[in-house]
Amino acid sequence: MRFAFAGIDFLGDVFETLLDRGWEPVKLFSRPCDGIYDFNDATLARARALKVPVQLSRIQPADLASLKSARCEALIVAGYPWLIKGWERYLPFAVNFHPSPLPLGRGPYPLFQAILDAVPEWGVTVHLLDPTFDTGPIVAQELFPLSPVETHDTLLAKCQMAAKRAANALANDLPSLWTQAMPQGPGTYWPRMTQPQRTLDWWRDVSDILRTVRAFGSIETFAQVNSRYIYVWEASGWQEAHSYRPGTLVHRHRKHLLVAARDGFVQLTGWSPYAPQGPRTLKE
Repeated sequence: MRFAFAGIDFLGDVFETLLDRGWEPVKLFSRPCDGIYDFNDATLARARALKVPVQLSRIQPADLASLKSARCEALIVAGYPWLIKGWERYLPFAVNFHPSPLPLGRGPYPLFQAILDAVPEWGVTVHLLDPTFDTGPIVAQELFPLSPVETHDTLLAKCQMAAKRAANALANDLPSLWTQAMPQGPGTYWPRMTQPQRTLDWWRDVSDILRTVRAFGSIETFAQVNSRYIYVWEASGWQEAHSYRPGTLVHRHRKHLLVAARDGFVQLTGWSPYAPQGPRTLKE
């Protein structure tokens, strides 16, 4: 099947899977990435090695018309931030890979909230492109359990593996899956994480603080220790009665910082100084 791919390395394995299954690439649509949390290096390199045209600006109606002229049959979207409308005039198929078990977890990047809410099961959903984000009928869905100590990075890996399985399902018979697509019905929308949600609150329980650290993983949380601001990506801790004010640095060994929480202590083992320009932004 001739296809166009819109996305970045986040779910770039979808692109690779379809190529491995013999699908023929017509064009790659991507977007600028920060090179810190978001990357498209591998996807761009793969497309250029195959001499596939690359576009980093938003898909416009003229681009869809060009896909039709190129006999493109399917637009596959995975990690693309812009809503694509009006594709029906130009393409037989257009689907989006979303990293949640829709209709739960609609929104720009629901992985953080999944861990903060300690949901027991997660997944990746492939759905028809709809006039609104993440609401189209479901073409395929891959579900998997979450661990009580799940981290952002393990969940991301699970989503990427599930996306490959879903891509294989599409490659097997997209037309049949398309005709059997099931409407989603009512769902939940999770907006982008705010800075306060990303910031460690020392007045909370140790278990809540550690869950927040796990929820963001290598994306990092933001914390204040005494009067110093830092980024945190790794921590452990324990419950213990004490008389310290939460947020107090009570002990330090080399780069390990032990900070008082409401009901115990949290040891920060992976952290870096706060950047002068302010906290780094979350994934788009």
